[in-house]
Amino acid sequence: MKGLEINIRLKSEAFNLFYNSRIDAEFFQKKYVALEDQVTEKEFDILGEIAFVTDGEHGTAKTFETGYSKYFGARNVLKGILNDNNVDFISKKHHEKLKKTALKPRDVLISCVGANIGYSAIVPDNIGIGNIVRNVALIRSTSNYLNEYLHAYFLSKYGKQLYYRMNSGNAQPLVSLDYINTISVFRPSSVFQENIKAIITKSIVSIGYSKQTYIQAENLLLQEIGLQDFTPNREAVNIKSFSESFAITGRIDAEYYQKKYEEVIDKITTQPYDKLSNIVSITKSIEPGSAYYEDEGLPFMRVADFSANGLTVPQKFLNDYFVKENKEKIKNLKPKKGTILFSKDGSVGTAYHLRQDFEGITSSAILHLNIKNEKHLIPEYLTIVLNSKLVRMQAERDAGGSIILHWRVKEIQDVVVPIIDYTKQQEIAKLVEESFSLKKQSEHLLEVAKKAVEIAIEKNEKIALKFINDQTNAYAS
Repeated sequence: MKGLEINIRLKSEAFNLFYNSRIDAEFFQKKYVALEDQVTEKEFDILGEIAFVTDGEHGTAKTFETGYSKYFGARNVLKGILNDNNVDFISKKHHEKLKKTALKPRDVLISCVGANIGYSAIVPDNIGIGNIVRNVALIRSTSNYLNEYLHAYFLSKYGKQLYYRMNSGNAQPLVSLDYINTISVFRPSSVFQENIKAIITKSIVSIGYSKQTYIQAENLLLQEIGLQDFTPNREAVNIKSFSESFAITGRIDAEYYQKKYEEVIDKITTQPYDKLSNIVSITKSIEPGSAYYEDEGLPFMRVADFSANGLTVPQKFLNDYFVKENKEKIKNLKPKKGTILFSKDGSVGTAYHLRQDFEGITSSAILHLNIKNEKHLIPEYLTIVLNSKLVRMQAERDAGGSIILHWRVKEIQDVVVPIIDYTKQQEIAKLVEESFSLKKQSEHLLEVAKKAVEIAIEKNEKIALKFINDQTNAYAS
């Protein structure tokens, strides 16, 4: 019996109709019972009695690259504040059919299907028209509870774990609306809620400034190379001889030779430029295989775990056996500060510049790029180029035409990169770093709100309010 977790519950508890008669052992794990006991020993309410709860469309929507309404999925809620990076769109007609999922500022959204169950985000004030997909739940207060507080509660270990507890435990984990409505919510004072609202609002403002600053950097890049007003050519016909096409590229698919790709390459190559292979060293990582995946161990970053805006906590870890058997290889493959991570599979062409060492390894779908001469090219500048439409269109040309996108390393080596004046590179890099500094401030404020809720539950609101005051003053100084 050593090492086993046993939690004995009465039959009347296990078959409680309130929880739809859950009898699975996972639901009654001690960690979940302890968290709920801490909440319910204080004043609390049931979520379904204080908020409107719904989820997204259950059918399959026809989506577009642009359109009337943004169509948000789980990938948009991972960072605490809803973002519209790589968001799909639906038509106005479709949006009007989905009135119950039409977003309002400060709605709380939580992932309810798949590996990222329990991630919460709040809708910023300027998000525009939006709806949610099936794998996202919407929570909107209908009581004296502030949405900002509900967001902080679901960021905390109490809200997040009690939410995760409700998952079905099937091959595809799912938290249904019936279960979401039964979650216990700690009831704080109005003063505490207002303090949490102030923090969340500051966080939203900071991420908004961060986004604006990054757009400034992108616009400066495009302005420098004369592509700020570039509109892709939509002409469907481009006549090429054999010697101009297959003999050079080995490609016979018509999509590859669209004029829009030629135009962007021509624009770059009529000014100082270089091939990516000449300016960076490229290192490929390894693919251990799912047999070595664990819930804890060495962090294993996959394409889904990073974006141009930052990293999320990896969903997979590698077990001790694999780490021990590949000790030297792993040591050399851990990406260091200054490395640019670059995806070649799935969401191809996504780049992120590491600002600190990563204590783990990446999948083989992520390349490690290291600049050969930083006196010639600044990492922050190259990263924004790699994430720009200049390289995105090269990725689209090379990797298009397959169900699962794959960008070959040989093609990536041949990517053309504009080389602008070093002073302008510095100007762009400064804007990028300012953007990430504002993003870090936003994340810090979310963390303060989350921790304050946990302190209020575990100790009291007075101590939690002091924590808020100390943390916000310390960060400001």
